[in-house]
Amino acid sequence: MRGLVIVLMALDHVRWYFLDVDFSPTDLSRTDSALFLTRWVTHLCAPTFVFLAGTSAFLSAAHSPDRHQLAARLLTRGLWLVILELTIIRFAWFFNLDYSQMDLQVIWALGWSMVVLAGLVHMPLWSIAVLGIGMIAGHNLLDGIRLEDFEMADGSLGWQGWVLSMLHIPRFPVVYPLIPWIGVMAAGYAFGPLMLMTPRIRKQLALVSGAVLVAAFVTLRAYNAYGDPSSWSTQETTLLTLFSFLNTTKYPPSLLLLLMTLGAMFILLSVFERRHGLWGNFLITFGRVPLFFYVLHLYVIHVLVIVFGYAISGDISSFMTIPVFFPPWWGFSLPIVYLIWVAITALLYPVCRWFATIKSSHRGRWWTYYV
Repeated sequence: MRGLVIVLMALDHVRWYFLDVDFSPTDLSRTDSALFLTRWVTHLCAPTFVFLAGTSAFLSAAHSPDRHQLAARLLTRGLWLVILELTIIRFAWFFNLDYSQMDLQVIWALGWSMVVLAGLVHMPLWSIAVLGIGMIAGHNLLDGIRLEDFEMADGSLGWQGWVLSMLHIPRFPVVYPLIPWIGVMAAGYAFGPLMLMTPRIRKQLALVSGAVLVAAFVTLRAYNAYGDPSSWSTQETTLLTLFSFLNTTKYPPSLLLLLMTLGAMFILLSVFERRHGLWGNFLITFGRVPLFFYVLHLYVIHVLVIVFGYAISGDISSFMTIPVFFPPWWGFSLPIVYLIWVAITALLYPVCRWFATIKSSHRGRWWTYYV
């Protein structure tokens, strides 16, 4: 499951860097089916990865009662991820040292969620579950709060506004506010004991959980009552109406987006209880080295952009930033984007397989534990 979302994440990043459109793929007035679905399916990535990070934290300590050791490991790993986001990962996105350009994204949210979880692991498991589910279900109650109400006379934010931005309302440089991601990881941790059950029971529980979450999504979304700041509406065609129904808010992830994506994750987990086969082993390789793949694929994507850009125009400087600042002529059609994605994934597979072997044989080394 983790390998699948890592590979889908690479598709989303390749699309962002290489696609030739200048509008959001979820803009129903301009998008098409292939473009919308390419973006929509990648919504599965962040919720699944954050949730399973919490589950992995529980499983890593399942046979040890020492919660202090687990907390120390989560604290160290979380801070390490935040440092990576601010340095190596930031440079991969921008390829420059101009820190006026900065996006605090999923690794940032993942890191701070681990730091918070380091404190939560000392609580009873049921209370962690209640906290996580409560944060997921209730955070859209904050949707009526506006950052503009915390602006100073010169247009800058007061400290209360910055705290709110860090926690719930995206504003440069915060792309991934921490709520409800902390809750998603906490819920994943509380889910951990279910993964220790027999495969048959585990499969049934995952399937039922997925069906319940998807049904809850459909019900809440149908009434436009609660769970997402953007309502769906009837469009010109049935297909666009369906897209409007599915087009939920990601920044921050609404309750409905999380019901939709985590529901799909549970269903897929039940499917993956079967024998892995060739494709399963392929995905497992990436799932064993997620951070290594994450960092490496960003550098490969950005280097390819520079190579292609130089080959087309003889220009490099225009691509030493993120795609929103690329020249207007830049980009390729969606089929070409898919080909580039497949090529990058195939290129990185043997490297990830090699590193997975290194990691499995050096578990005591700090530099392999964290990647």
